[in-house]
Formats: sequence, structure tokens, C-alpha cells
Amino acid sequence: MLSLLHIENIAVIEQSDISFDKGFNVLTGETGAGKSIVIDAISAILGERAYRDMIRTGASKASVRAVFTDVPELPWFQENGVEYDPETIIQREIYLDGKNVCRVNGALVTVSILRKLGIQLINIHGQHDSASLFDENNHLQFLDDFADNKIQQQDYVQKYEAVAALRREIDRMTMDEAEKLRRMETLRYQIEEISKADLETGEDDILEERRKLLQNAEKLSDGMDAAVECLYGGDDTDGAASLLAQAERELTRLSRFTDAFQHLHERVSDLMYQVQDVAEEVRDARNGLSYSADELEQIEGRLDVIHRLHRKYGATCADILVYLEQAKAELDEIEFADDHVERLKSKLAKSEKAAWESALALRESRKVAADELAERILTELAQLDMPKVQFSCQFTELELTANGADSVAFYMSANVGEALKPMSKVASGGELARIMLAMKNVLAEQDQVATLIFDEVDTGVSGRAAQKVAEKLRSVSRSKQVLCVTHLPQLAALATTHLLIAKEERAGRTYTTVTPLDIEGRKRELARIIGGALITENTLKSAEEMLDT
Repeated sequence: MLSLLHIENIAVIEQSDISFDKGFNVLTGETGAGKSIVIDAISAILGERAYRDMIRTGASKASVRAVFTDVPELPWFQENGVEYDPETIIQREIYLDGKNVCRVNGALVTVSILRKLGIQLINIHGQHDSASLFDENNHLQFLDDFADNKIQQQDYVQKYEAVAALRREIDRMTMDEAEKLRRMETLRYQIEEISKADLETGEDDILEERRKLLQNAEKLSDGMDAAVECLYGGDDTDGAASLLAQAERELTRLSRFTDAFQHLHERVSDLMYQVQDVAEEVRDARNGLSYSADELEQIEGRLDVIHRLHRKYGATCADILVYLEQAKAELDEIEFADDHVERLKSKLAKSEKAAWESALALRESRKVAADELAERILTELAQLDMPKVQFSCQFTELELTANGADSVAFYMSANVGEALKPMSKVASGGELARIMLAMKNVLAEQDQVATLIFDEVDTGVSGRAAQKVAEKLRSVSRSKQVLCVTHLPQLAALATTHLLIAKEERAGRTYTTVTPLDIEGRKRELARIIGGALITENTLKSAEEMLDT
């Protein structure tokens, strides 16, 4: 459960530590006091989007830290390399440049990874959930969440994807006769053009290197002649090899008189043989250098052919040859497409049969769950002072889709004698709030999330209905921690922990504070909610009676 929330520099909250307890926690305060800021701060540590506009004016960053106690050892910790601790601390810092830094038990995590943990710790239910209840596109997902039919869904999805892949392949293989002939003609031309060139892998690199040599053959020849002359000598000069030979002879003579020159003689002798070897290699290379203008012209012509093919079919000869094989395969495929399509259609028929069997099994699981969901919701609604409501899940059978062969819509009748109609067309604001609470309560029992937050879900509810909503939330809080932002005295009176959010001005700045209320503080806050700004003895007495009750 959420035990502590520390907020710094978020909107008008400069700094606040908010302690939550087990059971039913209620947050009240004047409109605009900052109740939504607390919910935004909790959303931030759950990995929801956070904006730099949240940062308090004049501050360089905002931060939120939350302490969760009795956290189960979720697989998330091992999967993300975060040390598990039943007292888990989540921290998030939001900077003006848009950067976010998130930590779980001291380990850095990304926002997306944090979100995967957040949804396992807290469920936030706000007024926007009413819109999702109106949207029939969400009803099937609601039902599946309740049905807990993930195994059937996965089995169906696997079979449906096989059907979809075969359909795509058949569509790709099926073309009109004119298009088929055009494509075959194009492929034959491309195959002939590439085959005629008789390419070899790496040929372009070899030719480029040879062309470079031929284009510089004269410079190479002159350079090698000069090098040979330097090494062997010419008509008027001694070369390095000749000079080293002379030095070697002199050192041989000197080494007869003293051993001190022996190692120098050996070194010069080695140099002499190395220079002679180099000179021989250069001379051989010079003698082997042959070139002609005709060969260069032939290479240029061949490279022109290859470069033309490069522009059409690939960056290298290897790429062009790969394209050639692909073109041959495609031509073969088109020429024998009719046979291939027939084989695919045979496979498709079997895959569709398997997918339909899976879809019908999924439908059956949904229908069983739909009856149970309707029964559970009607029970909840009866407890919320709506005993006459009728509710059902209406199925429409479809062809195979990614979600099965069904669409589902929630229908209801709020008044006796009225026909069932789409929920969005018959529910008033107060009814919808109670329907949402009933559904959320039923669905919440299917997961292990320990904390539920209700953000002004009681909008449009008053009187006896408000009392029933309060009792329901108090009932839910016996098994889960409940946090509720409310304007209703009935809800505030039943809280086990009551927090007051207030706004004040100091030195030209606005500050929001969060204060836990004792019994006297709760009495005055309830009196304010009941009577507004004017708190009288009667409103205080009414508040006291509500608390006593």
C-alpha cells in the first residue's frame, strides 16, 4: 500500500509529506485548493506522463517520492534487475529541460519500465473512466479483463495470425492477367540483362583496382626505375646495394684484427642482403609491368556496363547477383502462381477452421463471464441504491477479427418498464458514477493491486445515493487501501483517515498544504462541506452526527 508521499515544487505545493493509512483515506478541500495536484504527483511516480509545466515557478526541478509497504515480490523486480524490498521506494525528478530521472529502490529505471511497475501497485479511477464506459470499443476489453481468459485469447490470436498471414500471401500472389504479364515481361528483361553481363562476385573491385594501376602505369614505371637505380646504381653512380657491399668487405677485413667489428659486420651484411632482395623485387615488378591503351579502354567499357547495372539492381556485383536470383524466384513464382494459390487456399481453409473453433471457445468463455459480470454488477448496484436497474452484455457475432468473432456492448435500463438500451443513452451522471464504481469494484477483485484511488468519481451523486457510494467505498477499503478525492460529506464522514488540502497566500506566493485532521478538524471540515463558507452551530452539529453515525 502507499504509506508516504513526499512532494517538492509541483505546482503550488512547495513541499509536503503526506502519510496514508490502511483503509479508507479521504482528501477534501475547496475547489482549486490542489487536490488534483496530489493525484498528478501520484500519477508521476506510477510512470504516467509528467510535464515541465508541473514545476513550481522559480524552481529548477520538481520531485516526488513514494514509499510503498507490504509490496509483494513481483516478477518485475527480477526482470528489471532491481533489488526487491517489501518497503519499496519510488522516486522521480522532473527537470525544466524535460529530462526525467526515475529510481526504484535506488536503481535507475526508464519511465516506461516504471509504468509497468506502477500499474501493479495502484489503480487510479477518475472521471475520465466514465467516458471509457460510454465507449463501446472498450466493452469487450472490460469483459475479457473480468473473464480472465488470457489463455483462450492467446490461443485464438495465434490461430488468427496464421489465417491473416495466409490471406496476405494469397492477396500478394493474386493479380489480374494484364498485371501478371507486365510483371513477367519486366522480370524476364531484368534477368536477361543481368545474365548477359556474366558478372562475377567482386569483379567490380578487381577492375577498379586494375584501372587505377593502368591510369598511373607511366608514373609507376618511372618510380620503379628510379628505385632500382637508387638500389643498384647507374652508369655514373653507385647504388645502395653496391655501397653496402663495399662496406661489408671493409668490415670483414677489420674483423680480422679485432672482434669489436664482428657484430657490425653481421648487421651490415644483413642490410646488404635485404637491399639486394628489395632491388630484385622492384626490378621484377618493373619487368612485369605491362599495360596498353586497349586494355584500359576495355576495362572502362566493362565498368560502364557494371555501373549501369549498379544503378538498377544493387551497389555491388554481389548485390546484383542476389537480385538476379530473387527475380528468377519471383518469375518462377508468378508462372506457377495458380498452383501455389490453390495450395495456399487449402492451407487457409484448415487454418480458418482452427481459428473458428478457437473463436467459438473464446465466445463461450465470454458469454459465461458476461452472465457472471451482469449478476455481480447488479448486486453491486443494488447495494448502491439502484435495485431496479437491468444490465446485460449484448453480443454481436462477427467474422474473424483480431479480437475474436464478437463485439460486446453494455446495455442497461435504469427504470422499471424501460427497454435495455446502450448504457451511454440511458445513464445520468449520478447513475453512471455508481455504475462505474460497481464495475471498478467487480473488476478490481480480479487483480492483486493493493491501492485504489477514486478521483471525484462521486460527481453528480447526492443524498441517499451518496451515502450508498460512501458505504461501498468503505466496504472496499476492508480488503484494499482506498484513497478518495471527494466533495461529499457522506464520503468524508466514513473515512478512517481524513486529509485536508488547503491553499493560502504568503508574501505574494500561493502555497498548498496537506493536513491530517483530528476529530475536531474533521467536524469543522464536514460542516464546511455541508454549509459552505458559513459554519453555524447547526452545521457543526450535523457534522458531529454524521461522524457519530
